[in-house]
This record gives sequence, structure tokens and C-alpha cells, in this order.
Amino acid sequence: MARVLVVEDSRTQAQVIRLQLEDAGQEVELAADGLQALAALRRAAPDIILTDLEMPNLNGLELVEAVRREFAQVPVVLMTAHGSEEIAAMALSKGAASYIPKAYLNQDLIPTIERILTLTSANRQYLHAFDCLASTEFHNVLRNDPALIAPIVGYLDEVVKLLKLGDATGRMRIGVALQEALLNAINHGNLEVGSELRQEDDRAFYNLIKVRCEQPLYQSRRVHFDVTVSAQEARYTIRDDGPGFDVSALPDPSVPENLKKIGGRGLLLIRTFMDEVSHNERGNVITLVKRREV
Repeated sequence: MARVLVVEDSRTQAQVIRLQLEDAGQEVELAADGLQALAALRRAAPDIILTDLEMPNLNGLELVEAVRREFAQVPVVLMTAHGSEEIAAMALSKGAASYIPKAYLNQDLIPTIERILTLTSANRQYLHAFDCLASTEFHNVLRNDPALIAPIVGYLDEVVKLLKLGDATGRMRIGVALQEALLNAINHGNLEVGSELRQEDDRAFYNLIKVRCEQPLYQSRRVHFDVTVSAQEARYTIRDDGPGFDVSALPDPSVPENLKKIGGRGLLLIRTFMDEVSHNERGNVITLVKRREV
């Protein structure tokens, strides 16, 4: 059971979220604004924070900045409402780990929280994995199984930690970006399930993924994940076996308005959290670069 601190000034909304999380087996503490949240953090740090953006006393952006300074190991997930897209984009750039549009809380809250909790748990398992390291390279070949992602990303997090490329928040953001990129390679690349379907029908999206995982044409495809990490930068190249896509057709993740959409969220997080992101012409290879934090 994980501890989730929910920061929401609407008592009704907070109770709805609390019930969702408790039904999923999480322990929940509520705070009505950022100041109450910081007081709760100083008493006992939770495993993850879920926060609204527009709040009295200390808003979501200010809370993200404070958590980054004092509790860098605790990930923060934003809840974005219509009109809060600009502040959400700023909060992502300041240290938040992910976001969920409020319009999609019912379907996306638990999967998002559980993915990040799985990631942080995997990261902690590698605390004593290495004694010393100057640079390293990895080549991984993954089946179309999302359960493989967190252990691999957790292992790589410890490499980044040992080479001091970033603090705990920075490493969490690398992990989220890799998680999103690998999920995209599986779902959109190898299985060819478009994000437009999820925008229209979340259940149909996941049902189609399940069906295609059992079909020979898609089942045989793999995700090829190459990693080079040194004391100066980490470079991640992810290639899927799918047909690729038109990169120019992707929504611009720098436009705050696009935060309202489920489709394209992964790319927005990837481009926000990494220093350099590029695709090949075919659209089946993405390269992510994170440089050492000064």
C-alpha cells in the first residue's frame, strides 16, 4: 500500500478522488492547499503527491517548486482543469512528474499513479547495484509487455544516479519520459493502436491492445532499446518494428491547450523532461538525450 497526498481545495472533488484511490488499495491523506501539503510532507513524506493547480495560499506551481527543493524524491502529479494549461506547462518544466486532465480522472487517475509508483519502487531496488561506474552501454530487446518497462527503467535510474546526472526529481522525470516513450513504442508502434481511439473510447483502446498482443503479425514485433550513459549525458534510442508514422502530424506539445488531450500526452512529457528529442524520417525511432544538471 502506498501513501498518496491529495492536494485539492474542493472538498467534494477531494473526497471523490480519495474514494477512487482507496478502492485501488492506496492510503490517502488530504490537504486543502499547498501550505497544508507542505506541513503534511514535513510530518511524514508520502510516496506520491496528486495536486490541483488553482488553490489559495500556495498554488500547484509553487508547491511543485517547494517539493523539488525539499523533497526531491517525492513525485508530483498535476490535475489540470480547463484554463490551467499554462500553469501546468510551467509546473511540468519546474519538476512535476506527470499530469492528468480533470476530465479524464475517472479513467486515467489509477493507471497514472500506479505507473509512477511502480517506477519509484523499481528505482529503490537498485540502490546498491553498483560500486563505481564511469560510463556504460546497454542494448535491450523487449516483448510487447509493459510490465518489463519499470524494472529496466529502475535499473537505468541507478546508473544515472551513480554518474550524478541529476537529483531525485530529475531522475524521476527521466524515468517518466522513458516509460512514456517505451509505452508509445509498444502500443502505437508495434501494435499500431492510435491515441485517437483512446480519446474516443478508453475501453476500446485497451481491448484492441490486448487483442493485437495475441495476433501473430503484432506479437512477433519487438522494441529495441539502446542506452549510452556517461558522466556528461544519457542517450536513449528506442526503435519499434512497426511501420512508423508521419512525425510532422504530431500535435505541438509546447502549446498549453494540448494538455487537455489524452492523446499526445506522452510526447509532451518526453519533450518537457528531456534536453533533446528527435525522430527518424520513418517515425519508428525516437532518440532522447538528458545532459548533466549543472
